[in-house]
Amino acid sequence: MDFGTRRTAELLAALGNPQNALKIIHVAGTNGKGSVSEYIARILVASGKRTGMFTSPYVSNFAEQFSINCAPAPQKELAESLEIALSEGQKRDATSFEVQTAAAFGLFKRLNCEYAVIECGLGGTFDATNAVRKKQLALIASIGLEHTAYLGNTIEEICAHKAGIAAGCPAIVSALQPPEAREYFKKRSFAFADKPIEIEKSDLFGTHFRYGGDPFFTQMVGFAQPYNAALAIEGARSLGVEEEYIRSGIAAARLAGRLEVILRGEKVFVLDASHNPSAFQPLADFAGKNFLREQTGAVFSSLSDKDVSKNLEILSGVVGEIALVQSSSPRAMAMDRMYNNCRPFERAYKTSGVGEAIAALSHCKNIIICGTFTILKEAREWIENA
Repeated sequence: MDFGTRRTAELLAALGNPQNALKIIHVAGTNGKGSVSEYIARILVASGKRTGMFTSPYVSNFAEQFSINCAPAPQKELAESLEIALSEGQKRDATSFEVQTAAAFGLFKRLNCEYAVIECGLGGTFDATNAVRKKQLALIASIGLEHTAYLGNTIEEICAHKAGIAAGCPAIVSALQPPEAREYFKKRSFAFADKPIEIEKSDLFGTHFRYGGDPFFTQMVGFAQPYNAALAIEGARSLGVEEEYIRSGIAAARLAGRLEVILRGEKVFVLDASHNPSAFQPLADFAGKNFLREQTGAVFSSLSDKDVSKNLEILSGVVGEIALVQSSSPRAMAMDRMYNNCRPFERAYKTSGVGEAIAALSHCKNIIICGTFTILKEAREWIENA
């Protein structure tokens, strides 16, 4: 990683500044920004707006980061856009993420999109996606302590990075914030998606809730999802989208790897990319409401810069057994470090891969796969082929 917006700006200029032909909605946040991006994109598509979306990281395949009208981008056009961006990027020592960002804008212009929903990679101010200065709207999801080596050691420092995406455009902030973040954004006079939220029903298959008294349904689960949806609702309203399209867009949204439920006979698998304490809390809340602890196991992996002690402490409240997997990422946490934090569990297994980990928990009715995006693809493949 090499942060800054200069190379991306130069790369976009070399490509003819394709971003200038698009109405850009920029999304940042520690947790929930992928869901917010999905919600607002679905709403725009429901209203008839041709919409490109660029998100990261991917769960199953690289190409899923680029979508047109919430469907996979055409492979030929995506490949060509990436090749063009890479050719120019190599002249400027651009990082892979900078090349992908530029390719996304080139692709969306090429395929005649009106809107582009762009998710920040990390932070905000110095993220490659923030090389674009002309935007319609900035949406900021929940803030928490993460990537402190890059973003700062306090909530306020992290907020400052996220707020950097709002230069020159209106900004709306999720109401799901720690007090320090709420105070920071209020001082910046950012709007909040803070009408009353009431969850009427939530189960394995979705969430019925009211936002400001208005009824909505989302296929996504977990107590954080109504807050993520509310942020997209307020964003869409600020753009003048009609309520019927907002409601249908929220109902259509779905996202792989975020409290994603897969049923296989009587066994329930949950794939969740939670990797910090504030993301593990919705996972624990969901599991606690739907599963018995003694019937639930977890396949867990972590990257080395995560708060593994706190993450596992939260997980242990709803999971009885845990099977550890070392991620293939160069940033993977060592097996022994993960294992040394597993004392709150009845049993902990060291395994050599996701398949072995799931097999170790085969007696469990419910199996949660979590801790990092990097093991979700293998888990999905194992589940689908079992």
